[in-house]
Amino acid sequence: MAKLVIALGGNALEDSSSPTAENQLRVIKSNVPHLADLIAAGNSLIITHGNGPQVGRILLQNEAGKDLTPPLPFDVCGAMSQGMIGYQIQQSLREELLNRSIKKDVVSLLTQVVVDEQDPAFKNPTKPIGVFYSKDEAERLAVEKGYTIKEDAGRGYRRVVASPLPVGIVEINSIKKLVDAGEVVIAGGGGGIPVIREGANGLKGVAAVIDKDFASSKLAEIIDADTLIILTAVDKVFINYGKENQQGLDTLSLADLTKYIGEGQFAPGSMLPKIKACENFVKSKVGRKALITSLDKVSEAIKGKNGTWIG
Repeated sequence: MAKLVIALGGNALEDSSSPTAENQLRVIKSNVPHLADLIAAGNSLIITHGNGPQVGRILLQNEAGKDLTPPLPFDVCGAMSQGMIGYQIQQSLREELLNRSIKKDVVSLLTQVVVDEQDPAFKNPTKPIGVFYSKDEAERLAVEKGYTIKEDAGRGYRRVVASPLPVGIVEINSIKKLVDAGEVVIAGGGGGIPVIREGANGLKGVAAVIDKDFASSKLAEIIDADTLIILTAVDKVFINYGKENQQGLDTLSLADLTKYIGEGQFAPGSMLPKIKACENFVKSKVGRKALITSLDKVSEAIKGKNGTWIG
């Protein structure tokens, strides 16, 4: 039985054209059969997921209701999104497994991920969150709220927060126990709730977003997973993406990976973090492998018939 960490991309979680809770549940229900296929094949699954759009909407609700109820800090909003998405995944996947007569519990674990308060990312916030603002709105929010606002690729202005690297997972022992007990575990949603250590035993939430692929890689490393699988919108990794000489890659050695990163083959805001997260996991122990593919092709990819294998 292989131990797999599965990182779900945003396309597996919501209908961006109508992002209601009801539609999010519908999309998740339509996608969990692919996860159930992996479980039915005898694999042990630990599932992580993104939360960018969801936490952005929670922040909007936060701001819109500030005159009616006290606004919540960013780390609490992240925890809310983790609970909401995890709840819908666990409910949907449980039903799918029972429909197949597979009796496994599916558990969502609210997960805190430790970051270093001295991480340089805190001095240079770069992670966009929430909606786009006009220049006037951005300037007002920067003054009123103390937000760091940056222009985003010609599309408008967005709030940005730090994106520090994960260094530890607070609930890791509980995750290990659940996995060892044969449960399907959903953990580290949205990259986890970022916390810093405070005093001898304390933890303190911070306004930051941990890249969910890096958090998934760290989780996979610590629980000694066999494979890290990052699911995204494309079936495999491409070089010369979008050009006439575009080429899909079935495998990527670490040497090739270094070469292609040096050539700038992978976009910083999309594929590059996934590639680097896979690299970190593969380098962490001899024999570890990583896979990048789409959710609907993951069963094929596990058998070597699709996707890009790294390592």
